[in-house]
Amino acid sequence: MSLVTTDWVLENLDSLKIIDASWHMPAQKRNPAEEYLNAHIPNSIFFDLDENSEKDTDLPHMLPKQEVWGKIMSSLGINNDDDILIYDNSDLKSSCRCWFSLLYFGHDEKKIHILNGGLKKWIFENKPITKDETEIIKSNYVANEKENLVVSFDQIKKNILSKSFNVIDARSLERFEGKVSEPRKGLRSGHIQNSICLPFSLCINQKTGEFKNLEELRELFNQHENIEKRLDPVFTCGSGVTAAVLAYAYKMVNNDYIPKIYDGSWSEYGKYPA
Repeated sequence: MSLVTTDWVLENLDSLKIIDASWHMPAQKRNPAEEYLNAHIPNSIFFDLDENSEKDTDLPHMLPKQEVWGKIMSSLGINNDDDILIYDNSDLKSSCRCWFSLLYFGHDEKKIHILNGGLKKWIFENKPITKDETEIIKSNYVANEKENLVVSFDQIKKNILSKSFNVIDARSLERFEGKVSEPRKGLRSGHIQNSICLPFSLCINQKTGEFKNLEELRELFNQHENIEKRLDPVFTCGSGVTAAVLAYAYKMVNNDYIPKIYDGSWSEYGKYPA
């Protein structure tokens, strides 16, 4: 897998294209772009999740069209053969969403790395940070969309009866059970019928911000009877961000797994009556 340490990043700093993919829930009232300007890993560039998502939709964070993604990567100076490091300063581990997006648009998965513990761990260990602007030399990135990595609303509905794959929800148990209101207006509370709740936060060591070790992650996924049946999992959440955390964690324990996400997630499904 592609999870790397702060020491590894420091040793390879000059050979990586580095992306700060921080993103926060609106209620936190944090501006990741401003935070990036105040402190970032040297040579890193900021990836704006909101800005770099599909514009022609009322759903948040949907993957953009293939040609648009190519333009985004080109504007950031990313080449198809680049070794990429992604990090974040987000409690939501938004680096995983950037990882999934790169994977979806055909970047070599062996060339995509995530910094374990993110910027928080990097700063805690007194690794170098800067406010300097990173020079970007525009590239000519060619995206190659892998549509099988995303599951549609219709596929989710059909699966309620066919049960051909497991739907695993990364939201909190309170949101899954409908005990609290959804943070986005216009959405009912609850969950997709027959889906399983596995909060993404359970994959993370809350003290260090790092992913739990492989044994702990494997035990976490195996606690659920439906998962033990080894049907392919499809991950969902509120808007497709933390679903990618579960997809990444599951890929860590099962390297043969092809990550699949319901991109519309509850932002789409929750608009319709039960």
